[in-house]
Amino acid sequence: MNSLMMNGMEMADDLLSFTQDLVRIKSFSGQEEQVARLIESKMAALGYDEVKIDRFGNVLGRIGYGEKVVLFDSHTDTVNVFDDELWDVPPFSGEVVDGYLWGRGSVDMKSGLAASLYAVAIAKNRGLASGKTVYVSCTVFEEDCDGEGLRHLLEECHVRPDYAIVCEPSSNTIVTGHKGKAQIIIKTQGISAHGSAPEKGLNAIYEMAEIIQRIEQTNQKLMQKAGRKSTLVLSKISSTSVSLNAVPSACEVYIDRRMVVGETEQTIRDEMDRLIADKHATWEIGTLRRHTWTGEELTYEPFHLAWEISLQHPLSKTFIEAYSETFGHSPDKYDFWDFSTNAVALIRLGIPTIGFGPGEYKLAHMRNEKCEVNQIIDACAVFVRVIHML
Repeated sequence: MNSLMMNGMEMADDLLSFTQDLVRIKSFSGQEEQVARLIESKMAALGYDEVKIDRFGNVLGRIGYGEKVVLFDSHTDTVNVFDDELWDVPPFSGEVVDGYLWGRGSVDMKSGLAASLYAVAIAKNRGLASGKTVYVSCTVFEEDCDGEGLRHLLEECHVRPDYAIVCEPSSNTIVTGHKGKAQIIIKTQGISAHGSAPEKGLNAIYEMAEIIQRIEQTNQKLMQKAGRKSTLVLSKISSTSVSLNAVPSACEVYIDRRMVVGETEQTIRDEMDRLIADKHATWEIGTLRRHTWTGEELTYEPFHLAWEISLQHPLSKTFIEAYSETFGHSPDKYDFWDFSTNAVALIRLGIPTIGFGPGEYKLAHMRNEKCEVNQIIDACAVFVRVIHML
């Protein structure tokens, strides 16, 4: 057991027990109240100086009053489960089997949340957070609305960290950034006509057909480029017709565009314009609207550029040093997430951000999601050292 862990095995056992309790609570997006209340009570029990739940249902805990401000962020929601009976271990049992904590959210991302929550308490109790203010944010609706809950939390609570750590799963590998994301709706307009006289109308589906081919061709070109890969995926299609005996008057597709560092808003605008060129079509950002468990509305504009922090940045250097002290060797690799996270809210504010957390992220959202217990404990130890060194 890592010597930095307060009270040795007892504290590690308590951390694991709390993580199991988190996994046992169903906290699908928009249904996070019960897990938020548990987090609130645990922060209070561990001696946080301040704990609050904002009007959107996000939890914010704080220790210290120092000048340097550090934030650890996790989200409280998980994706749903529709195949409970097919899991090898029940998805909300929170059982530990063969050294792994099983269950929905064990990887994405209740283990990282618990590790950071305990790390901050340990740092306070061991006097390792002197001169610092350290926050732990536990935010809602991340699965649908990356960064939106965190954005509101930072604004409402007037928090502006100097450094931020996103505790998404990385198998305890330092993550220097992630891809950008644009979710876009393309619409084609047709002219309705009776199915027996299609020549009198304009079929919106046919208008969309060539656009769909262009989408596929564009993705193939993106995948052929050297280095990190951008992607373009059509994920949904629908049409509108006055009846099954009529020419469709409208067609709509939803596409998911992942961006690499260097691609800009103009890159995407030009690409979308090419996709719909010479067609009766328009495109727009696929705005989402959701309601949190407190009843507040979130309006999410899914357009975020890719980002990456330099390994020479002070935050990166601190993480590398903390990692090396914890594991007894320097990192042999670094990672870059393909997916988007709450970091988008931090990057927009110009806040230096890095990623690190327990669990193999390829297991997120999957049946038989599970997180190695030792990774949870090790992540906590790394976080404690980071707090001390920053």
